Amino acid sequence: MTIAEQIKVLCVRCGVSEAELARRLGKSPQSLNSKMKRETFTVKDMDEIASALGVTFERHFILNNGEEV
Repeated sequence: MTIAEQIKVLCVRCGVSEAELARRLGKSPQSLNSKMKRETFTVKDMDEIASALGVTFERHFILNNGEEV
């Protein structure tokens, strides 16, 4: 699943339209839609999306020994 697809699922599960998410992020719906098409999200973008939707975003790698990086 792509990042854009994950964001779309997240919006549905949170009951927020993509246009409303864009407004919460201080962007136009067109700007967010363009970013979704290009798949150019940074970790900061993902943190902001999570905050706007009231959810948690975690990113890390887990080594074979269980250590997180």
